[in-house]
Amino acid sequence: MALYEQWKQLAQMAQTPQQQQAFWDDYFAAEADVYEKILDDTSIIYEGTEKEVAGQFEMDPVVFCGFIDGINTSLKKEIDIDSLEEDTPIKLDIDFEKLFFNMNDAKAKWLYTLPQWDKVLTKDKRDEITREWRASKQAVSEKTVGRNDPCPCGSGKKYKKCCGKDK
Repeated sequence: MALYEQWKQLAQMAQTPQQQQAFWDDYFAAEADVYEKILDDTSIIYEGTEKEVAGQFEMDPVVFCGFIDGINTSLKKEIDIDSLEEDTPIKLDIDFEKLFFNMNDAKAKWLYTLPQWDKVLTKDKRDEITREWRASKQAVSEKTVGRNDPCPCGSGKKYKKCCGKDK
């Protein structure tokens, strides 16, 4: 079974609400650690097999696949996530302006407020990207997400338990 299918099963396992919240809290903490490392030295392009790159971040390959799913649209060349296996060669060549924009879109406040961003993009540039993101949301008329609807970030959780609350 491909890693992405394993990740989706792991993320959607039937659990108590407390276990599910603990799973996502652990994942979001690990995700922040990965971004801190990536933002500490933006000259590094991580490449190797999926398992090797996951090991550089001390993450399980299945969980790292979830990370790749989140960063994929911010890569200069997206990874075919559906066919990703542990021995698949990958390259994390990140467009950092696009990444910052996408973090706003995902409402990932715990990520776009990391202090490491100060070394990557100036405050003025981050403010400009945030304004562009807000303008793009005003230009698109989308259906409002209800409290009990699935979260649009793709976590598999209800909106009220995910991005609908203040992180």
